[in-house]
Amino acid sequence: MRLSVAFRHAHRSHASIRRSRAGVKVLNSEKRLTTLPDNSAVSYPWVREASSTSGTNETVTSFKSHPRKNDGPLCESAVCDIIQRSREELKAIRETNPGLKPTLAIIQAGEDDGLLEVNKKMAGKIGLNVMQICLPHQCTEEEVTEEILRLNEDSRVHGMFLHLPQSFLSKSVRNAIKPQKDVDGVSDLNVGRVVLGDQRDGFASPVAGAVLEILARHDAPLIGKMAVLVGVEGPLKATLQFLLQNNGMMVQTCQWSSKHLQKQVMVSDVVILLETDHKGLPPTWLRPGVAVINLSSALMEEHPDSWEHRAEAESGAGVGPLSAALRMQHVVRSSRRWIQEQQYQPWRLCPLKLQPLSPVPSDIEISRAQTPKPISQLAQEIGLLPEELEAYGKTKAKVQLSLLNRLQHQPNGKYVLVAGITPTPLGEGKSTVTIGLVQALSAHLKLNSFACLRQPSQGPTFGVKGGAAGGGYAQVIPMEEFNLHLTGDIHAITAANNLVAAAIDARILHEATQSDKALYSRLVPSVNGVRCFSPIQMDRLQRLGINKSDPSDLTTEEVRAFVRLDLDPEKVTWQRVVDTNDRFLRKITVGQANTEKGHSRQTQFDIAVASEIMAILALTDGLADMRARLGRMVVGSSRNGQPITTDDLGVTGALAVLMKDAIKPTLMQTLEGTPVFVHAGPFANIAHGNSSVLADKLALKLVGEEGFVVTEAGFGADIGMEKFFNIKCRTSGLKPDVVVLVATVRALKMHGGGPNVTAGVPLPKEYINENLQLVADGCSNLKKQIQITHLFGVPVVVALNVFKADTQAELDLVCCIAEASGASAAVQCHHWSRGGRGSVELAQAVKKVASQNNHFQFLYNLQDSIVEKIRTIAQKVYGADDIELSPEAQAKIDYYNQQGFGALPICMAKTHLSLSHMPEKKGVPTGFILPIRDIRASIGAGFIYPLVGTMSTMPGLPTRPCFYDIDLDPVTGEIKGLF
Repeated sequence: MRLSVAFRHAHRSHASIRRSRAGVKVLNSEKRLTTLPDNSAVSYPWVREASSTSGTNETVTSFKSHPRKNDGPLCESAVCDIIQRSREELKAIRETNPGLKPTLAIIQAGEDDGLLEVNKKMAGKIGLNVMQICLPHQCTEEEVTEEILRLNEDSRVHGMFLHLPQSFLSKSVRNAIKPQKDVDGVSDLNVGRVVLGDQRDGFASPVAGAVLEILARHDAPLIGKMAVLVGVEGPLKATLQFLLQNNGMMVQTCQWSSKHLQKQVMVSDVVILLETDHKGLPPTWLRPGVAVINLSSALMEEHPDSWEHRAEAESGAGVGPLSAALRMQHVVRSSRRWIQEQQYQPWRLCPLKLQPLSPVPSDIEISRAQTPKPISQLAQEIGLLPEELEAYGKTKAKVQLSLLNRLQHQPNGKYVLVAGITPTPLGEGKSTVTIGLVQALSAHLKLNSFACLRQPSQGPTFGVKGGAAGGGYAQVIPMEEFNLHLTGDIHAITAANNLVAAAIDARILHEATQSDKALYSRLVPSVNGVRCFSPIQMDRLQRLGINKSDPSDLTTEEVRAFVRLDLDPEKVTWQRVVDTNDRFLRKITVGQANTEKGHSRQTQFDIAVASEIMAILALTDGLADMRARLGRMVVGSSRNGQPITTDDLGVTGALAVLMKDAIKPTLMQTLEGTPVFVHAGPFANIAHGNSSVLADKLALKLVGEEGFVVTEAGFGADIGMEKFFNIKCRTSGLKPDVVVLVATVRALKMHGGGPNVTAGVPLPKEYINENLQLVADGCSNLKKQIQITHLFGVPVVVALNVFKADTQAELDLVCCIAEASGASAAVQCHHWSRGGRGSVELAQAVKKVASQNNHFQFLYNLQDSIVEKIRTIAQKVYGADDIELSPEAQAKIDYYNQQGFGALPICMAKTHLSLSHMPEKKGVPTGFILPIRDIRASIGAGFIYPLVGTMSTMPGLPTRPCFYDIDLDPVTGEIKGLF
């Protein structure tokens, strides 16, 4: 809207602005501001109690003056007192918030400056800003409301004053103002607070307050006196009436046209009037001792020039300055309350009740049986501000990154990582344990806790694995929304990734089919006779060492260097992506249409979560960092061996635009109404496989110093946990307090020599019947994973995820071996069947262990060579004797060292089904050489990933995928068959 532009400009320049239809003025009287603890229920001085004379209970029955001769000085004194109080409050605000500049916004019809000058003068004495927004004389109610709603969301504005004709002040307009910015007390909520006698969070009309201040200066008490309000209407009438009654007065109201006007005035001790077309009351109607207060000078509703023409001798002369002073006091207090709202808020979490059934129903039946809280309610319970939430329906919302700035001084909570032993193809329940743990912490131990999870890919959801929202009575709800689309982050990544792919092939084609001159004229076109470089093109010129800004100044050689990326089609490393398991896209040929003039090449599709952009999303700490990382992504090499980046392609800004919403974590909830952040889902083989740094950082601030953030690492501890420590923790600067290592009896039996298991196929008898020997032998893998955790100096709590077929003897054996192997605790968990109540013992153990000091350390130094970093991981984590580099891998290492990438961390791409590179080798394989067949780099994400064996980045569909069971009920709209 036109006013919004003017408003922003006014805040920058502090200059007066006039427009044909609207204008804005900002007046800045002091250069700094800030905050003070709110110890007040904003109120006006209650008038003194009735007094007795000559030792009797007889009270004075009339005011002694009409008006008193010293009313003027007393009103001036009241104004001075208010100014002084406000200045002191503002000084206290400045001490802790020097950047805050409280501002009063005056919205008016027309460009008269009368009211502005009065408020400007008063603001100057206190040290506030005043902004004048001039709407057209004939503006509409919609235009007024639009301005109000815009100012509601502007954190720089702490008060609004509607200087508009009565016809504009409809109920909808008055109630459009946020009550906390309604410093004139016109909204129904603020008037209602006056009626109830509770103004701690609101404001009463400053005009009404001025009346009380004036009456307080008379010698006589107000109790038992009669007041009449003449011509006063709307919120001011209601406010005055209740304020006077609360001071013990009797109050009548009357219109100027009333036939009872004279009678009511003649029996009144106080007459409060608002002139319109009338010239006042006949003196003969006023009995001696009556106090007459004229509000017209303060309101100036229809006659803004009246400030210049009214005589100071009028009995209402003090109302204007007093009300202006009180209005400024309200602005100061509004800013103080705003600051208090910005500070950390204790949680008021109301957990949802859970009534587990036996036998346990399907996951989707459990999810639908629970009614989730509105996401706005959950956000309020955990201390989020309304402006920090972007709702996507009723049960999920994006959270603004501005929260990090608001709570930057808030200490972090405890940081807990959930990892697992080497898993079976069935999975061991890390997500379920994560959710059960936070449900136990928050709903049962009453400790603030947050779960931070990855967003599941659509590929596994419709392929083999199914959903990833947890399971049983420990899951994220609604599970359908969690598993399908969510808030569109993966779609944004897909769009951004494929934009890069399209730019690559288009650039190769255009460079191959055009001359340098033609390329230059198209890359730097003449628009309206003017040629100029875009900002991203200027960056490319700088990288080329060309310090010129005029396109006509470039030499022929410089033009050629600028327009020719010379990207080698055989060395393009960037792939297209799709979020579906599609094996037939593992190798494709592009460019077969006649329009591509024979420029075809072989390439492939990856699954969307394998995109480097997903890894960047998970590791970035903000928009600026994300844009820089997107610009550093290497898409291939030129024919002379130079890396080509997305910055070189000129696509970085567009990628940032596509990703601007995806960077915000999504807030959801567990079955027991505890908060969950769902954000990012990097492929756990070729990327680091952890949820986002930003989600963890936001959650750590929200839970408070005594709270817990529980995040999950992908696959086994040898992959997900190692990458969490060496890559994610390096990037975030965060240090974990405890690792929860998830194990299951059935996985340990497999590591002890049990037969292979397959998803969807009945379990062999070894996994159903008690077999203590298999369990004991398989605990070798558990011991190894505990040892790996200790390499990083972090204590371990083993969470034994209990299944129906497990016997008590088997469970006890695992816990005994785990604690003997160095685990700080080993706990049996029943969250799947009981919810948070089934993980209380785990929560207690985590709380105890997390409070202990640990000695977190990284496994290697970044300055170590690439080969040494790989060898360290292979030997210390996997148990290999050594590594073996293929000639291709060695050549890549030499190239990366030459390009300056040697100091990046290592992200091993290895099977998750074994500690070794051989999936069939269970338990703790030894005596093997780890083969490194190739090495690739994600420069934007910031890591180098060696390929151990053959790693597929595009899963395929099985013979009978999960989608056979998924359907939509056309009557209810409910999804059926999803996990």
